[in-house]
Amino acid sequence: MNLEITNANNYFNVKGSLDRYNIHVFKKQFKNVFRNASAITVSIENLTSIDRYGVSAIAQLQNEALVKNKRLSIIGFGKNSLFNHFKTEEAA
Repeated sequence: MNLEITNANNYFNVKGSLDRYNIHVFKKQFKNVFRNASAITVSIENLTSIDRYGVSAIAQLQNEALVKNKRLSIIGFGKNSLFNHFKTEEAA
């Protein structure tokens, strides 16, 4: 399945598969996103699959938010691999 990202008022809905074959779409969508926004919300509710490249891209977005002192909210259940990654980051 392809990756589709829709945006309205700094709310991004990620739908489909986030993997190494379409990671460029994700990175392009979120390039310089914090230039004009102090906070964004990313919904992963409609994410059907994610691989380590997708997890890494979301982690990079989180790191960018932290470095720039911006707020990133990730909502939705998404996939367990993503949840487990961020749960591990909190414990470290």
